[in-house]
Amino acid sequence: MGGPRLSIIPGWVITDPRLKGTKDLQVLAMLGCNANTRHGWCRRSQVKLADALGCSRSTVQAAINRLVEVGAVERFEVISASGRDSAHWYRVIYDSVVESSAFNAWDEEDRQEFDPNATFENDTTPAGIPAPPAVSGSAPPAVSGSAPINAYPLTPHAERNERERERDDEGEENPKAIEREFKRFFIGWKTAISDSEPDARRQWHQLTVDERVEASKRSADYQTAATATGRKHLCSAATYLKERRWEKLPELKIQSQTAATPEAYTAYSRAGRGLLLAELLRPVRHLQLNRIEEAVIEANPEKSDLIWRDKYEKQGWPEAARLIETTVAKKRFNVPQRIVTMAQDFDKVKVGSDIWEAWRRLHWRRYWPWLPAPDGLEWMQFPRVVAYGESEAELDDAVERAVSEFEGRLNEGRSNDAE
Repeated sequence: MGGPRLSIIPGWVITDPRLKGTKDLQVLAMLGCNANTRHGWCRRSQVKLADALGCSRSTVQAAINRLVEVGAVERFEVISASGRDSAHWYRVIYDSVVESSAFNAWDEEDRQEFDPNATFENDTTPAGIPAPPAVSGSAPPAVSGSAPINAYPLTPHAERNERERERDDEGEENPKAIEREFKRFFIGWKTAISDSEPDARRQWHQLTVDERVEASKRSADYQTAATATGRKHLCSAATYLKERRWEKLPELKIQSQTAATPEAYTAYSRAGRGLLLAELLRPVRHLQLNRIEEAVIEANPEKSDLIWRDKYEKQGWPEAARLIETTVAKKRFNVPQRIVTMAQDFDKVKVGSDIWEAWRRLHWRRYWPWLPAPDGLEWMQFPRVVAYGESEAELDDAVERAVSEFEGRLNEGRSNDAE
């Protein structure tokens, strides 16, 4: 056998709920193969660890981060001369610092285990069994500092319970109670199945006692109010805790009440035009020509652009086409409050004016369906166009900038909803 025969890891990690899957234990076992070298320290490349375990480097890195976080592994980071990361040093942590009173308990346990009736100290080697030879060489230097407390407490059970009660009485938090409260909160979060539990736990521990109580108590109300505002996605549990979003609950309730009874619009209004543009800025559907269209284009290549344009205008953005049809039929539709707010600064544009024609050209260039102006309609609403020259090209550039600015705000709002 070329490699180490044994790997030593602390037993408490096997049932620790903070670790994920077998990869965490495999990484820990790989590091545990070096318990008898350099005082337990080993320098290992995450890439080589990943190759040995048949996984990606990111999987190994995430496992090491969790092991360090829970206190099963100690890490000493190494930075190369060029400033780039290098292979780091790692050490598996086995023992916790114990209080001197624990040794008295151990002595009593050993006396009862080996000879409950003994009245003497068993300090010598029993007869017939030779003493082990002395190991030559000097003892290894002591490592400075104490190891973090990771292992199961060595204090007797009754005394440990008494100390935990005293600690609670003195106002010090019980780690087990903190974890229980966190689990209760996290399980109740609607996106828990896809959230990062370590990220949420990290944010949970950064809150004060009172903040944890409020975060847990108002969690359900926040989720109900947030989804009632029309958002498609709920933020993650970690984001909720990090940004203390339960404090925004009164504002959310107002938004949800507004969203519960939305006002209906047409695409001629600011809000309606905002929703229409929002749908046109979504990715176009993948379209294919049917056999008849292919035959027409093959016989008349000059009709290719006309056929594709008609296809895109009618089918490329189906929701936008539906909004136009609804408006032309003199019907109304609901608009999310976020779009209503974003479209409040749209400008009135006179039908037939230079800016109105510039907007028509933009729709033509992008193959977007165009909302016709009915007879008697004098004004239409569009995003504000600023800083444009007198030429047609300069005006077209200004309209493109106006669309890009609106798209930037729109994407920002969408990313906030998905947090």
